[in-house]
Amino acid sequence: MRTGGIDSSQIQAMIAQLHAAATRPSATPPAIQTEQAVQKPDFSNALKGALDSVQASQDQAEGLSKRFQMGDDSVNLSDVMISMQKASIQFQATAQVRNKLVQAYHDIMNMQV
Repeated sequence: MRTGGIDSSQIQAMIAQLHAAATRPSATPPAIQTEQAVQKPDFSNALKGALDSVQASQDQAEGLSKRFQMGDDSVNLSDVMISMQKASIQFQATAQVRNKLVQAYHDIMNMQV
């Protein structure tokens, strides 16, 4: 029988498949073996990477500034200013993250158990 463009025998067949799947004993899917173990994110490594990035940015800005001061024609004042601003913004963001971590530490230490 056809109802509104859908064949009821197809619906019945699908319902039968769902019932069969529901009554089948649940088998655990085989574990997927990977060649490399998945590394969990490590907070200390992430923090060290961020600090190293800030340090590299500051070193680059300082290097460009010194080259400009020495009269290197390949360095533009705009490049120096942009690199200094990037380093400053990264440092400020790092300081804000540090402040949030210290505040979270104090909040946890002040919790009553």
